[in-house]
Amino acid sequence: MHVGEFVRGKGRFYITEYVATPEKVNSRFPLILTTGRILSQYNVGAQTRRTENSQWYDEDRLELHPHDAEERGVATGDWVGISSRAGETVLRAVVTERVQPGIVYTTFHFPESGANVITTENSDWATNCPEYKVTAVQIVKVQQPSAWQRRFHEQNEQQLGLLHAGSGSGRAGSV
Repeated sequence: MHVGEFVRGKGRFYITEYVATPEKVNSRFPLILTTGRILSQYNVGAQTRRTENSQWYDEDRLELHPHDAEERGVATGDWVGISSRAGETVLRAVVTERVQPGIVYTTFHFPESGANVITTENSDWATNCPEYKVTAVQIVKVQQPSAWQRRFHEQNEQQLGLLHAGSGSGRAGSV
C-alpha cells in the first residue's frame, strides 16, 4: 500500500485549541482521580487476566498520598469508597508518595473494580476521546463493596453458571 512513499506524505497535523476540563474539585469532591495502566496488564485485562500476569497485579487499587490518607484515617490495605459526580465504587487503598497530595490514582484492568463507573462522561472536543484522567472524587474508609460491585458480582456469577450449564459441566464458580 505504501511502497516507496506515503500517499499524503509523513502526516498531516492540525493545531487545535486547548480547552480546559469542566471537571473541578470542590468541598464535596476535593481530590482528583486519574487512571492509567500497569505493565503486566493490558487495557481492561480481558486477555492478560487469564495469564500468570495476575500473580504480579491481581486487583485495581487506589493509590493516595500519606497526607490525604492521614486526613481520612486510611492505611494501606483498607477498603475505601470512592465517590464522584458520576458514581461510586470501592477499592483497596495503597498509601504511597508516588502520587502528589490531592491526587489519587487507579488502574482499570479488572471490571469488577468499577473504576470506570466513577469517571466522568467528559470528552475531548476535537477527538471525542473520553477524559479518564481528571475526575473530582472524595474517598472514605468503608467496610463493604459498593452497590454496583455487588450487582456486578451477582450478574457475573449468574453468567458463569449459565456458561458451565451450557458446557455440560454443571458447576458454578470461577473460570
